[in-house]
Amino acid sequence: MVMGSNPMSALTSTKPTPIPTHEQDDHDSPSSTALLSFNTDSSSSSSSSSPSPSSNKTLFVSLILITSIALSTSFAFAFLFFTSSSSCSSSSLPPLTPSLVPRPLAKLKRPIVLLLSSDGFRFGYQFKTSTPNIARLIANGTEAETGLIPVFPSLTFPNHYSIATGLYPAYHGIINNHFLDPLSGEAFYMGSHDPKWWLGEPLWETVVNNGLKAATYFWPGSEVKKGPWTCPVGFCRHYNGSVPFEERVDAVLSYFDLPSDEIPDFMTLYFEDPDHQGHKVGADDPEITDAVARIDSMIGRLIKGLEQRGVFEDVSVIMVGDHGMVGTCDKKLIFLDDLAPWIEIPKDWVLTHTPVLAIRPPSGYDPADVVRKMNEGLSSGKVDNGKNLKVYLKQDLPSRLHYAASDRIPPIIGLIEEGFKVEQKKTKRQECGGSHGYDNAVFSMRTIFIGHGPRFARGRKIPSFENVQIYNLVTSILNIKGAPNNGSTTFAESVLLSGA
Repeated sequence: MVMGSNPMSALTSTKPTPIPTHEQDDHDSPSSTALLSFNTDSSSSSSSSSPSPSSNKTLFVSLILITSIALSTSFAFAFLFFTSSSSCSSSSLPPLTPSLVPRPLAKLKRPIVLLLSSDGFRFGYQFKTSTPNIARLIANGTEAETGLIPVFPSLTFPNHYSIATGLYPAYHGIINNHFLDPLSGEAFYMGSHDPKWWLGEPLWETVVNNGLKAATYFWPGSEVKKGPWTCPVGFCRHYNGSVPFEERVDAVLSYFDLPSDEIPDFMTLYFEDPDHQGHKVGADDPEITDAVARIDSMIGRLIKGLEQRGVFEDVSVIMVGDHGMVGTCDKKLIFLDDLAPWIEIPKDWVLTHTPVLAIRPPSGYDPADVVRKMNEGLSSGKVDNGKNLKVYLKQDLPSRLHYAASDRIPPIIGLIEEGFKVEQKKTKRQECGGSHGYDNAVFSMRTIFIGHGPRFARGRKIPSFENVQIYNLVTSILNIKGAPNNGSTTFAESVLLSGA
C-alpha cells in the first residue's frame, strides 16, 4: 500500500482477515472417560459360593437403611442451599452466573460508549496492588480472562489506531511509531497530523458518519481532520502530556452535564501511565505499583462522577491498554556490526533497531540475499546473543502477524526475542529499563480488556482476543454501521448481551 493512497481503495484491494471468535465448536474436545473401572465379572469374586437367603435378607434391610439416610441428607443439603441462595440474592455481590439479559437504560436516552486507555498497562498489573475500582468493573462486567492481545508491532501508535479502526497496521497505515514514506522519503512521527498517513476510518469518524456525536481526549489519530471529522473545539483535545489526569476525567464527566441531545455518543480518554514509568524502571519496580494505584484512583473518580450524575449503569465503559511491558538490560544486546564477517549492515539501511528491526537496503541489493547472510551469521554461534534475533523478508513473516500488505513496511523485518535489544555497535552504556513492541504472541505484551455497561454480562470471563475486534464491539453497542475492518462480524454477538 503506497503512502497517501485512498484508504478505502486499500481496503477493497486487500480482503480483511477476520479473527475467529472465542465461540467454537467442541467437536475436537476429547470424550470423557471413566476415572474408576468396576469389574462385574462374577468369576473374579473371592468366593464362588452363592449367598444364603438369610444373607440376602440382611443385605436388603441394610440397603434400605442406607438409602433412607442418603435421601434425608440430600433433602437437608437442598434446603440449606436454596435458603442460602435466597438470602444471598439481596446482597451487593454480583451473581455467580452472568445474566443473559441486557440492562435497560435508566436515565440516558440512548447508548453511550466511553473508551478508556491506560498506556502500557500490562496484563497482571491489576494484581500488583489494591485496585478496588478496576476490580469493581471486572466483578460487574466482562473481562478478557488472560488479557487483550495487541497487534504487531506492540507499539503505542499502531495499537491505538488499530483499536480505533479495527484494522491491522498494514491496512490503517501506522506501521510503527516512526517510519518513512518509501517513495518520497518523508518521515512520519507521532506528531504527524496529515491525513495522508492515517488510513481507514476511526471510530470518531464512523460515529459522525452515522449522524452521532463524538468527543476525544488524547487518542492517537484523533487530532487528524479527516472525512467528516473536523476535530471540533471543546470535543477534540490536542495532546498535552502535562494535563493532570484529574482534569482529563473531569472534562469527560462534564460532557454528561450537557443537555441530553448534546452529550457525545462516543468518547475516548487516555492516560500515559504506567507506560511512562515502565520504560524507565521495567515491569517489576515499586514505581509501577504506584502508577497502577493512581490509574485505579482515576477509575474511581470516573465511577463516582458518573454515579453522582445517575448514569454509571447506563454508560458502556470499555477499559483497555495498548500493549504490555517487559524489562530490558544492556546485557541482552545484539550488535549489527558483529555481522560484518557475513554482511555489513550500514546504519543508514536501518529504519528502527528495537524492538522491531526494520531494514530497507538501497537499490542494487537483493533483500533475500541480505536476509540469508544475516541469518547465517546470527545462527553461527559467533555473534553474541545471535540466536535471539531472526530476520525475515516481510512476506515470509508468520501470517498471524498480518505485517506485509503495505509498502510502508520495509522489506526486511527482524523479530527480536522478548527482553533483547538490537543496536548498531557496542558502547560502554549500561542501563536497564523496559520496552515493548515485540511479537504479540509474547505474553508480557498482553494488556487488559474490561467492558462494563448494559450490554456486558456481569462477572463474565472471555478468552483473550486481538484488539482489532473492539471497533465492532463499539459500533454494535451504538447500533451504527461500521466501516470495513479486520475484525470478525460475529465477535460482538459472542461477547455482548443481545440488544434490548
